[in-house]
Amino acid sequence: MKATGIVRRVDDLGRIVIPKEIRRTLKIREGDPLEIYTEKDGGVIFRKYSPMGDLQEFASQMCEAIGSNTGCIAAVSDRDSIIALHGAPKRELVDKPNSQELDKLMEQRKNYRYQPGENLIRACESSDKYYLGVAAPILSQGDLMGCVMLLMGENKQPLAESDQKLAQTVAGFLGKQMEN
Repeated sequence: MKATGIVRRVDDLGRIVIPKEIRRTLKIREGDPLEIYTEKDGGVIFRKYSPMGDLQEFASQMCEAIGSNTGCIAAVSDRDSIIALHGAPKRELVDKPNSQELDKLMEQRKNYRYQPGENLIRACESSDKYYLGVAAPILSQGDLMGCVMLLMGENKQPLAESDQKLAQTVAGFLGKQMEN
């Protein structure tokens, strides 16, 4: 645990304000769910809750199936970071923050397929090695949960329309799983 030096008081309704700088750094938006943990020594920890986290193992299996059958790098992200991956070293992408471009794309809730001549969209902030080939938002009851992606590595060969349809199908399936 890292000390911030910031102290806040609990108000008469039991609320605590999380400072704007911390919310911005951790990408906590208005309405985001937070999980609350307690420690034996009396500490309280707030952690962003990701409903996609419950499907992480399932998403990993989906990525492996897609990647094995297409030869593509398959990834699934929640709203903050990549949670499942197949076809690239996990240490390079898993748990890394989504790129700002990916965040904007997901917020539009539109499917995406790279076309030659367009600007490349990085999958995560910390890597200039992997770019979106196709992306499909995961929606559950109208809420954005994450994204299914097929990534282009160093060869940067555009992916086919069938790859885009595959990503859309998997995103739709994961969205339905979230509703159950």
